[in-house]
Amino acid sequence: MAELVAVLGVQHNPLLWRTMRDPIPDDLARSHSNFAKFRADLAAAKPDALVVLGSDHLRKFVFDNSPAFCVGKAARFPCTYENEIRTFGLDTWEVAGDPDLAGSLLGGRELGGGFDFALSNEWLLDHSFSIPLVYLTDLDIPVVPIHANTNIPPVPPASRFAQLGVYLAEAIARDPSHKRVALIASGHLATEVGGPRHFLGGDSPDAEFDRAAVGWMRDGDLAGAIAGCTLDRVLAAGNVTGQYLNFIAALAAAGGRPASFAEGTPSRFAAGPFFAWEIAG
Repeated sequence: MAELVAVLGVQHNPLLWRTMRDPIPDDLARSHSNFAKFRADLAAAKPDALVVLGSDHLRKFVFDNSPAFCVGKAARFPCTYENEIRTFGLDTWEVAGDPDLAGSLLGGRELGGGFDFALSNEWLLDHSFSIPLVYLTDLDIPVVPIHANTNIPPVPPASRFAQLGVYLAEAIARDPSHKRVALIASGHLATEVGGPRHFLGGDSPDAEFDRAAVGWMRDGDLAGAIAGCTLDRVLAAGNVTGQYLNFIAALAAAGGRPASFAEGTPSRFAAGPFFAWEIAG
């Protein structure tokens, strides 16, 4: 059977691609070192495949076609939309997929586990997926991307993200391939894009939410995270803060255990989440 060997949660701020370069600015040094630590820890886990849980930014999935959860089953995944190149200076990348593992997560011939996933055999990934991959890997590990709708109402409740994390851990354990699999969740703490609380010079749009959000991961407080992440609460913290829900799935996949590393890293942008769980074995 396959084995879940690492669970990580990281930010995907595309502005880092232009700003976090040598010489690393002082206010981004901690973010840079955290990515380097997570990259080394992930390499030490020696995964054969990555399951990356992110939220497409209304490019692949839009208002007239927005599944709650979608699994990518393609053999190859190109990355980067034209506006990401123009606005953020991102490069174009491509990563291998893992159709066999994706099929196993989907349930094989019949959807299982109470999750009616959508399926995509053709998917251009955006920075929710590419930024974690370029900072944590050499793009040399096959990937199963999973989109979670955190942006377009109706958004699944926090409890559903917890169920997703449990399901993914169990589905990986059932996979017959004996692969070593790492789960990477991609999201935000309190973050606002384009609104009045965008770019506050390092201040958080909602420092109270950030403290609670890091604490839930640090303490392994899955019930607290679910209770504290109503849609109204996360939207009050910033218009894209809903992507924090992906970390609830990561916490649940790690068995609800306290994170071995939990930090909201200050920077010139909104605080950046870095979460990691030690997985036995």
